[in-house]
Amino acid sequence: MKSRTVVLSLLFAVLAIAVALLSLSIGTSKVPVADVIDVLLGGGRRGQRLIVLDLRLPRVATGLLVGIAFAVSGALLQTLSRNALASPDIVGVNSGASAGAVAVIVLAGSGGGNISGFAGQVGIPLAAVVGGLLATLTVGILSIQRGQVDGGRIVLIGVGVAAAANSLVAWMLVIGDVNDAGRAAAWLAGSLNSREWSDALPVLIALAVLLPVAIMFNRDLSAMVLGDDVASSLGVRVARIRLLLLIVATVLAAMATAGAGPIAFVALVAPQVALRLTRMERPPLVTSALLGALFVVLADLIARNGLGWLHFGPYELPVGVITAAAGAPYLLHLIGRQQKGR
Repeated sequence: MKSRTVVLSLLFAVLAIAVALLSLSIGTSKVPVADVIDVLLGGGRRGQRLIVLDLRLPRVATGLLVGIAFAVSGALLQTLSRNALASPDIVGVNSGASAGAVAVIVLAGSGGGNISGFAGQVGIPLAAVVGGLLATLTVGILSIQRGQVDGGRIVLIGVGVAAAANSLVAWMLVIGDVNDAGRAAAWLAGSLNSREWSDALPVLIALAVLLPVAIMFNRDLSAMVLGDDVASSLGVRVARIRLLLLIVATVLAAMATAGAGPIAFVALVAPQVALRLTRMERPPLVTSALLGALFVVLADLIARNGLGWLHFGPYELPVGVITAAAGAPYLLHLIGRQQKGR
């Protein structure tokens, strides 16, 4: 790893920790940062421990983990497809995961009828993974051209798959019970509100298992950037590694979606910003992961407190609204760069 990449990774890690401490400190009930650190070390008063450990820490931890998962997933997809626009929220992975998760939320509720018993046993994380894998499989099969996956076709077909999955979600919201549909609609906005440790744990397990697998193939990813033929000549088993890492990227994005909803543009922006700052030939996994964590916790801090800072009252926005507001202009910038490059 280059010294520039190491320095930037350390910087993003420090900033993510600093923003996380601020998020634990700032809110309706303010807790000084020094007291937050004291609570995390096992001290503090009972009221402070309740606020920090029970109310805010699960939310912040989920945000950090979700940011890492989305960013690593985006970095893998962009590298494997050699396309800067290939992120889980663009190519349909998040939409497929959302369809699976919403099916559980809606069909397992009071409007689910006979299927509710089965759907209630599936669980949101598993359903999200299944939905994400089906979307990825569909995009992958339809993107094959002349025996190879075409990076440009991935984005175009992914947009179509995402539209189909979103239509399925809209249909389920219509047929579902009003209360279940309301819960699903709030979740679809991408929110860390009322997150619990049960939301963070599946993402943590997925990262603990899959992140080392992705890092293990760092050298192979660097070779695959040069093209499949060059990578094969260097001894890389391109087809097997691409399939394995596509599954890794899909499961990470699906688990992150299950934990906090489809938070937009984290998987797109974090790897591309990390790529430009490190000046590497592909998005670096660790730097992208730390930048993704920073992006989500900072966006959540603004979403939770921004309207209050502007004196619009104690209202809270979904974190997905902030990431979309920041990511949408960057998406237009990337599209403009690709158009100029043609």
